[in-house]
Amino acid sequence: MSTIIQIILLAFLVACALGVSFTRNLFIAVIIFMGYSSIMAVIWLFLESPDLAITEAAVGAGVDSVLFFLTLKKVHILKGTREG
Repeated sequence: MSTIIQIILLAFLVACALGVSFTRNLFIAVIIFMGYSSIMAVIWLFLESPDLAITEAAVGAGVDSVLFFLTLKKVHILKGTREG
């Protein structure tokens, strides 16, 4: 059962990587990247590396995503931002 879950996670990981590469909407790309980082954190747990899983979850899905969203807001891609 564990092997099936790992194969499914790997398939989702590849799908997220391709999704980030081919999407044109930057907001959607950041959301897919958050999913990629979350899946990678679970894979690190399966590989018995909890320290890497925590780091991936905190930095990959947390800090990086916040910085990407702030960057998108700064360059006025997100709705609700002021012009000028």
